[in-house]
Amino acid sequence: MSPRIASQKRGEWLELTPGKLTPPENGDRLTAALIWLKDVLGAPPKLLQSLESDGGIKLAGDRLRLRLFPPKKSQYEPYNQDLTILYEDDFCLVVHKPAGIKVHPDGMERQPSLANIVSALYSVRNEVVAPAHIHRLDEYTSGPVLYAKNDYAQLKLDEAMARKEIGRSYVAFVQGVVDSKLQVIDQPIGKDRHHNQRRRISHTGKHAVTRVEVLEIYPSASLVRLTLETGRTHQIRVHMSHVGHPLVGDSIYGGSTALIPHQALHGEKLSFRHPISGEMIDVVDPWPSAMTILHEQLQG
Repeated sequence: MSPRIASQKRGEWLELTPGKLTPPENGDRLTAALIWLKDVLGAPPKLLQSLESDGGIKLAGDRLRLRLFPPKKSQYEPYNQDLTILYEDDFCLVVHKPAGIKVHPDGMERQPSLANIVSALYSVRNEVVAPAHIHRLDEYTSGPVLYAKNDYAQLKLDEAMARKEIGRSYVAFVQGVVDSKLQVIDQPIGKDRHHNQRRRISHTGKHAVTRVEVLEIYPSASLVRLTLETGRTHQIRVHMSHVGHPLVGDSIYGGSTALIPHQALHGEKLSFRHPISGEMIDVVDPWPSAMTILHEQLQG
């Protein structure tokens, strides 16, 4: 949306001021509004069709209202636990996921998932909101997780994810001294038929690209920044193991657990365009204590 177009949440409705909308030939003001919403705002056609059929679009003078915030109850049982909010507005939520917590339940979890904790956030606030996660992190990877707080945001952010427009960068401690010439790993990743939890490099797998930047070198390990161009399961872990530098603590892919009991991998930054304003949002997630302690140990 153009920054000159004002918007404001009013209860279940988003109020916009697009200015005077000229109806097309043989069309009315609603037709003009739908054209503006699609072509200027970039609203998903599927959602516009649903809003139109349900009476979710209203015109009053130069104001246009969309019913984007109907109450929606979360499917996840609330579980109260400390939660670090990194960014939040009416459309988006970004929270820190600690290592050892799954993004959502899968029937085999030992403790509540991040979805349960996020559900409790809105339960405590008495807000009937059901955020949907846009991407995932491995159970033992820490970092920011992006949620959409309504259907409009979910459709827009899912589209952005599919177009690889949501940026994600990570920091990791890996074993061995990484050559600074290693900058890109472009290897397809598929399932390992011999190990349910593992993935592997496979010529029949899905295209996967990881960019590598060496930040620090230690006697027997390296600190690297990793940027994903694709989002395959265990992508960073598989790629770094494939080039001979498994993540410290990643026993599944050949890493030693002598200093840390799980992979030393943290999502440090998440970047995305806001689904309404189009503004670029950059969210930085500080290192958790386990990564800081490991850093000090390797430096020492």
